[in-house]
Parts: sequence; C-alpha cells; structure tokens
Amino acid sequence: MNVSKRSTLVIGILLVLAGAFFILGNLVPSFNNWINITYSWPLIVIAVGAGLMVLGLLVGAPDMAIPAVIVGGIGGILYYQNLSGNWGSWSYLWTLIPGFSGIGMLLAYLLGSRHEHSIRSSLDTIGTSLVMFVIFGAFFGAFKMLGDYWPLLLVAAGVLLALRSLIKR
Repeated sequence: MNVSKRSTLVIGILLVLAGAFFILGNLVPSFNNWINITYSWPLIVIAVGAGLMVLGLLVGAPDMAIPAVIVGGIGGILYYQNLSGNWGSWSYLWTLIPGFSGIGMLLAYLLGSRHEHSIRSSLDTIGTSLVMFVIFGAFFGAFKMLGDYWPLLLVAAGVLLALRSLIKR
C-alpha cells in the first residue's frame, strides 16, 4: 500500500472513531457522566496530538512527532489550567512550548527522521525552554511555594549555562 492510500485509510479510521465517540456521547447519557466533559475537554486537544503521532507513525513520517508533542503538550497545559482554574499561569507556562518542540525533535530523531535533528539541538531547545520557564515563572510568582529560596532556581540556571559554555563541543 502506498503512502497516499495509507494516509487516507488512517484519516478514515480516525474520523470513524471520532464519530463513534460523539454518537456515544449523544445516545448514552451515562457516557458523558463517565467521561466528565466539564473537566476533560482539554483531553480532546491531547487526543489530537496522539492522533498526529499515530498518523505520522502509520505513514512513515517520524517528523510528525514534533507537532504531535506540541499539540499534546498544549493540551496538558490546558488540562492543568482547567482543573486548577489557574488561567493566569499562561503568563509563564507558554514558555514550555519550545521545550515541547525540542522533545518532539528528540522523538523524531529516535524514530528515524531523515532530517538531522541532533540530540544536542533538541536538548538545547528543551534547556532554553526550561530557563525561560524559571525566569517568567519567578517574575509572575509561580514559585511562591519555595518561599524566599526561589532565586536559587535562577542561580542554578545561570550556573548550568555558564558550565555549558565552558564545555567543549
């Protein structure tokens, strides 16, 4: 089976599964209670990310891991915010999105991507994202649980960056 037919088959199967899910939700009222739509709507975003990953694997495109991880990660952020009601956390949680792309690049590399997503560039992207998360999180009050010691996170990030620049490639 060629790539085009495989892609069409996968999209068809995904549409049938999505339709069956919504039919169950409409016809069986207890299904909605079991799923608890009030708090799980971000799971739809996570499911789209998982679907992108499955689609990429089925059609032989490991680079689909990058958008799949980004979409799934954003779904995870939305799930946390929906459960906690902490929608203001977006002021610093957005900094994790580049890290999601780094994780996707690493996963694509491990799955055999033909593009040269090196492990180093993947880890650099993840590290940059974490440093931005610490900086923005500190600025917007995400680390209040650490009390007066949250600046130690900034010191640790600075030490890691300094050590990284001293290490030979």
